[in-house]
Amino acid sequence: MLAQDVHPALGATARAASRAYQEARRRHTRAELREEVADGADGTPTMRVDALVEAAIAEAAAAAGVNLLSEEAGFLDHGSAVTLVVDPVDGSANAAMGVPLSCFAGALVVDATPVEALTVWFDTGRAWSAKAGEPAGFRTSGRTALKGSSICLMRPKRGTEEAWHRLANAADRIRVLCTTCLETMLVAEGSVDAFADPGSDTHRLMDLIAAMVTLPAAGGVLLDLRGRPLEFDPDLSRRWSGVAAATPRLADELIATALG
Repeated sequence: MLAQDVHPALGATARAASRAYQEARRRHTRAELREEVADGADGTPTMRVDALVEAAIAEAAAAAGVNLLSEEAGFLDHGSAVTLVVDPVDGSANAAMGVPLSCFAGALVVDATPVEALTVWFDTGRAWSAKAGEPAGFRTSGRTALKGSSICLMRPKRGTEEAWHRLANAADRIRVLCTTCLETMLVAEGSVDAFADPGSDTHRLMDLIAAMVTLPAAGGVLLDLRGRPLEFDPDLSRRWSGVAAATPRLADELIATALG
């Protein structure tokens, strides 16, 4: 259920994405959904599930009269001062295989400033919305120390194994859910204390932009492991790490531990 004050363009695209996801699951096998059918604008392969959901989002964005920046289609200019930045299906591999951990995530950007965000969990319908500068209706756990914490980590990637193990050994509980947008929302609502990419620099703007709005509104923080500014940029070749934490103090300890 979406909040009544969600921006019409965000609401319309999220609903279109949810309908397209459900229809894709009904009409296609798991093998068909995970088939790579194109190369996205961000340079990564596009699965069929991504393409189907993004097509529905693009249609809804055009009808709403807003620009669209998406990982598959790139920038679609509709002559608006407002740009919707979306990750059509975060957790594409989960979505294709029927693992119920994937979501739509988007943010409304005005004059290069993200002003509103919406994340919708496809398989449950749970939604998190927030507006920049306004407190959200949910809060982080408030945890300040890594010891005793419950954290989500991106799966270990080559070159990050040592940092990954340092974080895993310091925390109390580790989860690897393979959907950054959903995991950062779990940080925002206090279900887990933090999420971290220990340094693989995997994330594009659309992986993080909803959290850029939502986490501060919930009392948390979103940082880059190496201190690079998280900012709107239509250049989809840019990458960040991404550290979401319940508090700035916990984020600082996570970063210090990952960097060794």
